[in-house]
Amino acid sequence: MLLSEDRDGVRTLTLNRPRRKNAINPELWAALRDALLGAGRDRGVRALVLTGSGGSFCSGADISAPDDVHPNYKLQRLTDVALALHELAIPTIAKVTGVAVGAGWNLALGCDFVVATPESRFCQIFAKRGLSIDLGGSWLLPKLVGLQQAKRLALLAETIDAAEAYALNLVTWLVPGAEIDAFVDDLADRLAAGPPIALAHTKALLNQGADSTLRGALANEARAQVGNFATADAAAAYAAFAERREPSFTGRWASARSKEEE
Repeated sequence: MLLSEDRDGVRTLTLNRPRRKNAINPELWAALRDALLGAGRDRGVRALVLTGSGGSFCSGADISAPDDVHPNYKLQRLTDVALALHELAIPTIAKVTGVAVGAGWNLALGCDFVVATPESRFCQIFAKRGLSIDLGGSWLLPKLVGLQQAKRLALLAETIDAAEAYALNLVTWLVPGAEIDAFVDDLADRLAAGPPIALAHTKALLNQGADSTLRGALANEARAQVGNFATADAAAAYAAFAERREPSFTGRWASARSKEEE
């Protein structure tokens, strides 16, 4: 139901319910939550790709699946996944082919980058199902496209094509279908080769900065930079620059103890 594959520091999670266009049922919500939390705990994972099988990304929550639990518990599953994805320290990429609908689209938008093909289609379908927006869409969409466009997408529940999604900054890169695998592999490799602590700090700072004052953002940046200076990566980057070569980043803690501590 959820496939996981590791390659050179890159973990790919594949939603695997192709007959339902990868609609997410209760079991898949739980598996996705656990997989995201697990990726965050695994220091060998430096980047994460989220995709779907069978030519679709995700058609949203599977509302046809039998489920007699209280709605509060149903929505907690979505909350757990959205937060696990948003708070994941490593860079995340949504590789979108086919449809990304409802919670499926917001799952993609919750990633740091969205790579799609020209054939991809997107829809905030909730209103057509008598529902309101979920999986973080009410927070994500206004930040990405502004309030009026967010209302248009959510209230009218129109399906838009990949070109329009790209024009609205809802897709980071638009890549031909025959090239998307290689493109995402290269992108993930570049992210996985980056300094893990510095990238984690930068991702968190950007997420926090969206809701912060300038004073608060500067204070957060200063605290993060102190942590970066205490890793081996900062020294490695300076040395590589001086020697005109590419650095190798490990995220290793390399702060020297003072003589008083020894």
